[in-house]
Amino acid sequence: MREQTAVLTQLQSARFVDCAPAQVYATLLEEDTYLCSPRTMYRILAAYHQVRERRAQRTHPTYAVPRLVATQPNAVWTWDITERKGPHKGDHYKLYVVLDLYSRYVVG
Repeated sequence: MREQTAVLTQLQSARFVDCAPAQVYATLLEEDTYLCSPRTMYRILAAYHQVRERRAQRTHPTYAVPRLVATQPNAVWTWDITERKGPHKGDHYKLYVVLDLYSRYVVG
């Protein structure tokens, strides 16, 4: 138990907080310090639910999906582009459509 605490203390230190266990292992070996193998470091981190990015990460805010609601004709228009094949090989035509969202009629 003391050995696990020593390993976890090293892994959580400010010096190694942004390093992978393999990097921590190599650095400690260069300093003639052997705590455990890299695989054991991963096992200890997994036991404490820390096998992830251990630095503080910025989280993105959740955005609501925009919803368009049409309560009357010509209030909201939407559009679509479709590519259609032409009569000859390599010919393609783009079909642009503007729709009224309320009535679903083609505006343009």
